[in-house]
Amino acid sequence: MGLKRTTCFFLFSVCILPLAGCASQNYETRPFYQEEIGTEWHGKKTLLDRVVETDPGGLDVEMAKDYEEHAPATIAILPFVDRGTAQYTVNKIPLTFRNKEERDQWAWTDAQRLRKAFVAYFSEREFQVVNPIAVDAVLKSRGINNEEQLEKVSVLKLGEWLHCDAVMYGSVESYDAYYFALVSGYIVGVDSRLVSTHDGETLMRGQGSRWSMNVMPALDMEDILINSGLSLLQLRDVELARAEEEVARELVIRIPPSKTLQVHLATNAIRRAREAEEADQEVMTSHPPIAAATEPYVAPPPSANETRFLDAVAIGDDTPSAEHAVDEGSQHLNTASSWHRPDSQRFVSFSSRQQH
Repeated sequence: MGLKRTTCFFLFSVCILPLAGCASQNYETRPFYQEEIGTEWHGKKTLLDRVVETDPGGLDVEMAKDYEEHAPATIAILPFVDRGTAQYTVNKIPLTFRNKEERDQWAWTDAQRLRKAFVAYFSEREFQVVNPIAVDAVLKSRGINNEEQLEKVSVLKLGEWLHCDAVMYGSVESYDAYYFALVSGYIVGVDSRLVSTHDGETLMRGQGSRWSMNVMPALDMEDILINSGLSLLQLRDVELARAEEEVARELVIRIPPSKTLQVHLATNAIRRAREAEEADQEVMTSHPPIAAATEPYVAPPPSANETRFLDAVAIGDDTPSAEHAVDEGSQHLNTASSWHRPDSQRFVSFSSRQQH
């Protein structure tokens, strides 16, 4: 019995004491707008990460020397193009046999997936990204339907159409699956460039790939067979999505933050807020608020003409009266259906009745 009581007390203490500690915990009041730590390396793969996750890919990003002074505030990411076969391939062997229409759809799908990943990661930075739906609508309305037509449009003209400081061109260079028994995964490669719409300068050029790989080591034949089957699980769609996000995230994170752009954005925001406050104060000064009524509103009694009109409506037009006479000045009756046409007007009436 004593052992049973001790066990119950111990279990009770284990369950209750953490709750009591949480209830008595005091939270600090912490200020906003502190310096963020690790923004230049958080989310970027290290050599250790690439060894553990078996990622032999690499990314190279080249920035313009004057990027700090000319960093774009608004970016429009143009439609990406797919330079692959638009077939589902494993080890470069196509496993699908899509027709022309299906290849067009899948090429657009693959390119859009990578493009949306770039939109997401650019939006996390100090940039304002033009919605890709708006970008596509503007380009489509001007008859731009493929890469060749897009390349013929001046970047200065694109800046006018899309109201942006820079446009990003991109292409999917690799979008393949690989399977070698104990090793499997996806590779996603991209080639991109960021071009200023003010002077046509290339602000950034990036290219490279990322692998989402899985290695299943085995020492005997039984383990090889089991792990070869498990390795196929790496070829799931979610693993492909992770490779897309990694190549976009790690390319965008290599673009250095521009202090000049950040100061410009903050200054403009404060200026717009101050202008809005001044406009509100000007309106309040020129149009002072109307004081609330202290007594309830009482409608005045109807006039004599209004009373006669209401009586005429209630009685009807079949009861002629001198009170319902025509206004001599305008030849208009007090009742709508008692209007008398002037003698100067001629009307022709038609009736289905037979005249006798």
